[in-house]
Amino acid sequence: MKRLTWIFTLVLFGLWGQPASAQLLSSSTTISTTSTATAGGVIVRTNLGVSGLQTVCLLNGCTVTGSVDGNLGQVFLVTPNQGLLPDVLAATLRLVTGILDAEPDQVIMLPPNPTTGALQTLVPTYLYDEYPVNYFGAMVWNGYANQPAAQIINVDKAQDSFHVSGAGIVADIDTGVDPNHPALKPILLQGYDFTRNQPGGSEMTDLGGSTGSSCSSCQAAFVNQHTAAMLDQHTAAMLDGTAYSAFGHGTEVAGVIHLVAPTAQIMPLKAFHADGTGDLSDILRAIYYGVQNHVNVINMSFDLTANSTELTDAINYAVSHNVICVASAGNDGEEEVVYPAGLKNVMGVASTTDFDQRSSFSNYGDQVVWVAAPGENIVSTYPFGSYAASSGTSFSSPFVAGTVALILNLQPHANQSQAASAIAHAKWIGDNMGNGRLDVYGALSSLSTEQDGDN
Repeated sequence: MKRLTWIFTLVLFGLWGQPASAQLLSSSTTISTTSTATAGGVIVRTNLGVSGLQTVCLLNGCTVTGSVDGNLGQVFLVTPNQGLLPDVLAATLRLVTGILDAEPDQVIMLPPNPTTGALQTLVPTYLYDEYPVNYFGAMVWNGYANQPAAQIINVDKAQDSFHVSGAGIVADIDTGVDPNHPALKPILLQGYDFTRNQPGGSEMTDLGGSTGSSCSSCQAAFVNQHTAAMLDQHTAAMLDGTAYSAFGHGTEVAGVIHLVAPTAQIMPLKAFHADGTGDLSDILRAIYYGVQNHVNVINMSFDLTANSTELTDAINYAVSHNVICVASAGNDGEEEVVYPAGLKNVMGVASTTDFDQRSSFSNYGDQVVWVAAPGENIVSTYPFGSYAASSGTSFSSPFVAGTVALILNLQPHANQSQAASAIAHAKWIGDNMGNGRLDVYGALSSLSTEQDGDN
């Protein structure tokens, strides 16, 4: 037992000099291939280091799985021995000297099952507009590049007036991305897959070797409650079921970021499975990984109904390193606070219709909404090199994340406060919707005005 513990410690410490992606290890070298999140562990913050925590676990019935906070060595995931409940273990560990905090890991759904029914019920006509156009060096569908949502928030006007197209790295914590999509391939970084503990960030690995095809001449297929995609019948049938209820989500979100900021780089951080489940510990790992690998913006199109101390700490760590955080406000159609959108260092984003009304499914309230953005019938990239129309606050948030990447063109060192102040120059659409509906041109104009005032 001592020899095994010594080997585990040596391996863990030996990899601390590598990127944060290599930090979550187990005593087994087998990579997890589970298709759904399981949680079951406890997230522990300690000043004892890994060896001290191993000693604590030896006395309290747990095993150190690995580091959560990359190269910081303060936050770890531990698993309880068989028969010990995670909440009981967490309560026990909080009584130990040197354990600063302990909270049970939890499973998060992406996107949460909407309580208001299906979000995507119609297929917008412009989804079928497959006419190829050159969009900043990549050929894309016209229905994507020139859709109503982009026009409403003045994307073209902002890009043309200020000669911006996006700067920096935008991390997207999601289901991954199709790395070979023609629109996205030129700007994608490798990323990381935290569900398998391996580099890449591709959501195509969730297909288990199966293949699919797009179909521009087919009728759009409703693949889940929030997406209608241009796929052939075989592919649509393959994705029909709960095992793939969130497949494509990450590629769609990345496509919206790219629509606004086409030359910004995107780093896919895969913390969710194709069925939409993800462990909180993997989300935390993704945040720390992104910061330690020099991202400038983090988009989080997911939400928790209860706050997490470690999530708050991870967000604060990101902001302290000049990383700007954006998150979706949730799809319950209620005035409620969800997280991370409800945290003070995060811009929460609600959804609006094409007529600047709150989407019926969108959460609202100034405590969770900093700004709103279109979130209905959003055409974006989809796996297999295809396109899809989707609805939900998940697709509102990346409009703001993309706008932050444009802000970085004008102010490369902008921080969370400065970016939020610029984004707040929005179109007022009524109470409980934060600063209003996003106006990309207005946000960039405010920066130009400030710079003129400083001269």
